Amino acid sequence: MNLNPYLLSGGPVDPDARRFGAVVHAAFLLLLGGALARFLLRHPGEPRTPWIIALSITLAALHLLGRTGTRDDRDRGGVRLAAVVAVWMVLVVLAPSFAWCAVPLLYTGLRTLPTRAALALVAVLTAFVVAAQLRLAAAVDPNLLLAPPAVAALATAVFLRAERQSDRQRALIDDLVRTRRELAASERRAGTLAERQRLSMEIHDTLAQGLSSQRMLLQAADRIWESDPGKARTHVRSAGSVAEHNLTEARRFVHDLAPADLARGGDLPAALRALAGREADDFLTVRVRVDGGGRSPHLPDRVQSSLLRVAQGALANVREHADATEVTLTLTLLDDEAVLDITDDGHGFDPASTAPTGTRGHGLPAMRARLRQLGGTLTVESAPGEGTVVSAAVPLEHRR
Repeated sequence: MNLNPYLLSGGPVDPDARRFGAVVHAAFLLLLGGALARFLLRHPGEPRTPWIIALSITLAALHLLGRTGTRDDRDRGGVRLAAVVAVWMVLVVLAPSFAWCAVPLLYTGLRTLPTRAALALVAVLTAFVVAAQLRLAAAVDPNLLLAPPAVAALATAVFLRAERQSDRQRALIDDLVRTRRELAASERRAGTLAERQRLSMEIHDTLAQGLSSQRMLLQAADRIWESDPGKARTHVRSAGSVAEHNLTEARRFVHDLAPADLARGGDLPAALRALAGREADDFLTVRVRVDGGGRSPHLPDRVQSSLLRVAQGALANVREHADATEVTLTLTLLDDEAVLDITDDGHGFDPASTAPTGTRGHGLPAMRARLRQLGGTLTVESAPGEGTVVSAAVPLEHRR
């Protein structure tokens, strides 16, 4: 949108456009003052002198009043511009030396009027300038006939081209701003979906699995309460221990902290041993093996947390579906990869046809999604009657 010097907005204005408008106004007033001074010096005391002075003051006042208009007052601003041009024409007829005030009027018209109207105004201004110069010349000079139209055409072409480039740049900026807004909205939506997925996995790997273990222990205690009260009470105490750990996980989950076993200051091997101690009972033996491979067992926090969650999910599946008596957690630390294998001696299943998570639907998919965020993979090897091996691998070369 062009900045009209007769219609300055009350809102924010482009500083460059404001400065250009100020230059145009200053140039007009300087040319007007110079033309008036020249006339008074060369034609003192003529009958037309009072009219020249009055018209010059009127023209300056109209020009200055045009600066106070608002963008909402376009019609009145157009009338002011027409009045300025009309008074200028009268002055040129009375005194040709005022012709050079046409230069700032040319730029004012180009910035104020639609293109066709502005071109018509440029033609009128140029004609008056040519006529004025011929009146001032002692003889006919072809240069006076050709130079003003050529200069006016060149100035108009340069100005219109600059305006078109400015419009294109403004359109590109608008597109860029709109694209950035759309990208920000898309990123917010993606972030929301990722956070929902993360929350679902966290809830499944902590609260849901803990509640499932408690239910199974309490059901086992209920079945043998009459026949073996001692073992039943052991199951109840185990359920209480799981509930206490689950409560700790829930509190840390609310505060978005690391898994409880890792938050206590331990590393992944220690956390796996603590998990094995909670999951083991009279019916299930859980062992942990660590193969450091000649490197430090320290891993990035996200890798430790994800592998621990995978171990928790796999053990929950073993308890609920495998009917196993022994599980081995093997952590292998290589130079460029950390691998966690969970091996059980349960009845197994066919990975190609049936998922061991039953109707819960979050076990293996949740593990894969969690590892995928780290560039890792999950592999399941099993067959009916042959047990199951769940292997989680996470690359380390870019995460040290």
